[in-house]
Amino acid sequence: MASVKLQLIPARLVVCCGLAVAAAVVLALPLSSTAAAPTVVTHLPGFDGPLPFYLETGYVDVEEESGTELFYYFVESERSPRTDPVLLWLTGGPRCSAFCGFAFEIGPVKFVLEPYDGTLPRLVYSPDSWTRVSSILFLDSPVGSGFSYARDPKGYDVGDASSSRQVVTFLTKVWNTATQQPCFIGLIVTHGLFQILSTLLETPTPERWFLLSHNTSQKGYLVGNPVTGDDVDQNSQIPYAHSHGIISDQQYEAAVANCEGDYVSSKNKLCADVLQTIKDLMAQVNNQDILQPICSHDSPKPKPKPGQDASARKSLLAEEHTRLIDPPEEPSSHCFEYRYYLSYFWANDNATRAALGIKEGTVTEWVRCKRTSFPYTYDVPSSIKYHFNLTTRGYRALVYRFTIKYANNLTFATVKGGRHEAAGNRPKECSAMAKRWLNNKPL
Repeated sequence: MASVKLQLIPARLVVCCGLAVAAAVVLALPLSSTAAAPTVVTHLPGFDGPLPFYLETGYVDVEEESGTELFYYFVESERSPRTDPVLLWLTGGPRCSAFCGFAFEIGPVKFVLEPYDGTLPRLVYSPDSWTRVSSILFLDSPVGSGFSYARDPKGYDVGDASSSRQVVTFLTKVWNTATQQPCFIGLIVTHGLFQILSTLLETPTPERWFLLSHNTSQKGYLVGNPVTGDDVDQNSQIPYAHSHGIISDQQYEAAVANCEGDYVSSKNKLCADVLQTIKDLMAQVNNQDILQPICSHDSPKPKPKPGQDASARKSLLAEEHTRLIDPPEEPSSHCFEYRYYLSYFWANDNATRAALGIKEGTVTEWVRCKRTSFPYTYDVPSSIKYHFNLTTRGYRALVYRFTIKYANNLTFATVKGGRHEAAGNRPKECSAMAKRWLNNKPL
């Protein structure tokens, strides 16, 4: 049965994207009548009882020639859906599913972290969900991530620019541009958000209105763990490693003395030697969270349990999951990544796919991140000019680092103890930060 919930929401929309994290655009528009009928989800497999929030899922056709359809999860604000912002969440990678945001970071559910025994992983309500103060539209983009797909294999060959245009198409199809509401956009890690912003700013109406039709003081963008580009990110790793005790004073001083500030391209043998030493040391640290042990991520080749070979285990799993091809390696249940492991079995369960309204034959196997499965072109070498362009136009900006207010409404903030996906292990702090920033309050 088609839902009219989204059609009735005169709220703001925030769009979020990033690498295993997110970005956001706050627009507040009712769903257009051209959007395909969604699936209203009242129960989720593994969740005890009816959902205490409104959830709908669906597909939007964004490229007719290749048959590209982007999949989304929409969760209505639990506070005041008619006035609260709507957050459009895009996870980076590229090609990490927006389900990361839904179940690992800012969404209304989370996995019960218990050893997987072959039964469906359990879900519970997350009290720190950002849906307590905003509606959230989790979008699987670019095509190939999550449950988004293309009928023509050539449709998977996208990049920063082309995938951003598809997001713009998604927005124009899903939202009715007649409603005048504030708009915010945010990003985490990759450049995709900035390309979306650029596309919105440089294209004619109706797309252009997303950023230009309202008072800029009520709009902005949110970026956490963003890729900057121009070698800034790689060059900053050496000072960071030194300041956090990962490398010694002597190693840092040798790098400074011999590399002339360029830690990307070695200028001489002394520089190359010290950088290799530092690289070896940093390889022993979890680059997602330096305070935690290194755990398996999305590695293939499952380890068979004692007394059970891999083929027997796979045969057993196939009884419940018809789409399991190459389950990831099982990490320790104490690792943050264990929830990723559980999500693989949950998302590939037949009951889960039926509840979410997944189209048969479109995605054979759901994988949290498909970084190497399809080609991807990085069209945006640096985000610096986009920061300058947007903030000088009056848009508010929040970057997760440290709390300093700069000119042009640019704020840097640090989520203390936060990992790469800060909302994953610091949900309360991130929820408080988002609530304050979206309400234009001091952090």
